[in-house]
Order: sequence, then C-alpha cells, then structure tokens
Amino acid sequence: MNTTDFTYILQHPQNITATQISDVKSIINEFPYFQSARAIYLKGLKNKESFKYNQELKTTAAYTTDRSILFDFITSKEFLQNEISQHIKHNTEHLKAIEVSDIEDISVNKSVIIDDALRQQIKDTEPILDPALFEAKVEAITPEDVIDIDVSNIQKTPEETLEIGKPLTFNKNEVHSFSEWLKITSFKPIIREDEEIKAEPSPKNNQEKKFELIDKFIASKAKIQPIKKDAPTYNIAKAQMIQPEALMTETLARIYVEQKNYSKAIQSYKVLSLKYPEKSGFFADQIQAVKELQEQNNI
Repeated sequence: MNTTDFTYILQHPQNITATQISDVKSIINEFPYFQSARAIYLKGLKNKESFKYNQELKTTAAYTTDRSILFDFITSKEFLQNEISQHIKHNTEHLKAIEVSDIEDISVNKSVIIDDALRQQIKDTEPILDPALFEAKVEAITPEDVIDIDVSNIQKTPEETLEIGKPLTFNKNEVHSFSEWLKITSFKPIIREDEEIKAEPSPKNNQEKKFELIDKFIASKAKIQPIKKDAPTYNIAKAQMIQPEALMTETLARIYVEQKNYSKAIQSYKVLSLKYPEKSGFFADQIQAVKELQEQNNI
C-alpha cells in the first residue's frame, strides 16, 4: 500500500476493502504505535462485522494516548454508517451528473410507427414466448415424501441469541459501558527474561527508608489547617453516586456476557426489563440464554 492509497482510505474509511484491511494490518505490525492506521483497521473490521473487532477495540485503546478521542471516533456517524448507503449516494450523484445530449422525436406519427413495429415483433415471437418452455420438469410429490417441520421448535443456540462475538456498538451516552469493556477481567504477571532479578530489600533497609520519610516530613514543617465551624460540608460520595438503571444499557449487558461475567449479565437484563417493560419478553429470552451458558461453563 502506497501513501496515496492510505491517504484515500484515511479520508474515506467507509470505502476500505478486505485487501486494504490486510495491508493496514501489515503496517500496524511494523509500526504498532501508528494510531491512525489502528483507527482505520478498526473501522475496516467494523464494516465487515468481523469477530476480531471487539478484541481489537481493546488493543487499539491500549495504544491510544487519549481514549476519549477513540470513543468519539467509534461513536461518530462516519464510523457507524452503513457502507451500502455510500454506494447508493455515489450512484445517485452519478445519475444526476449525466447530461442528455440527443432528444428523440416523440411525435405522434413516430409513436404510431413504433407501436406497429412492436406489435408485429411480438406476434412473430409468440411461439417461443410460451412460459412452459422455460419451466423445469417437476416430479410428482407423494404424501410420503413430505416432511413436516415445526418451525416454532427450531431454537437458536445461546451464543446466537446473545450475539456473542458480534461487534459491540456504543453510542455517545455509553461512556460507562465503554470503560467497562476496556477493563481487564483477568491478567497474568509479565515475566521479562532479559531483566536481572533484583534482590529483595532487607527489613533493615525498609526501616531506614521509613525514618528518612519521617525526618523529611518534620523538616518541611507541614501543618494541617483545621476546618472552620461555619464552613459548608459536602457529601462527595453522595455526589458521585449514580443510579445503576441510569447507566444500564443493552451494550453493557452484552459486555458482561462477553467477559463471561454471567451474574452481572443476568442482573443487567433484569434491570433493563424493569426499565423497558415493553421489551420484557426479549430480555427474558436473553436471561434464559445467559443461564444456559452459565450451566455449560460450570460443567
């Protein structure tokens, strides 16, 4: 991929192709801190409904210096828009640009001549316009050959019901959901083989450091100012409290499922059922699917 191609998809990310997605991935492998390339790659995965999108979103966030910019990007119209709509818009503009140079004669006399010619042509081709000539031969079906299929009994798997693996879609009001998705649910210690193993500090060294801190504090003559009796008081904890139903969204519930935090997922769908009673049936199906997944994982 050359500079011109990359600049074009940077300006028109909705037009990125599968080949270009692979090319951008190669660029990222060589320059992992190239944030623009990571943003374009993320957009490409979203366009293709790739199962890699959700995990790549976390990786992109880890390499992004300002995650608020990333959040604005993935919730923008340009990121969420449908690729097909761009093709339709392009074709519409193309049709508008077509100029009609030659205007045909649509006088009455010419119309009559054309109609007569069409009638004669239809009459000449009647023998080959029999629809039966183009129908495939259908063998007679006996009652024994008919298999009764009860469509109502065909059920989706829990993974299909919960849309596990499908790209998560955030809106502007789901900052909390976005933060929850970026949380690391489990981690392993990083072992660096090239680093020398440092000796653990002895209790004596620790005690000396504590005394040094105390001496430094005394030397600075730090003072704690008493609070005035008439000074206003604020309940910081109360001010920061947000009702869970205000933060609860379907995306957040899906995040808990993806993180395999099934207890929180069930609780989330229960809150959503109370919040949106008109969709209680849908949320009940989601809860049942989560419970089935929970049982499968316990086994």
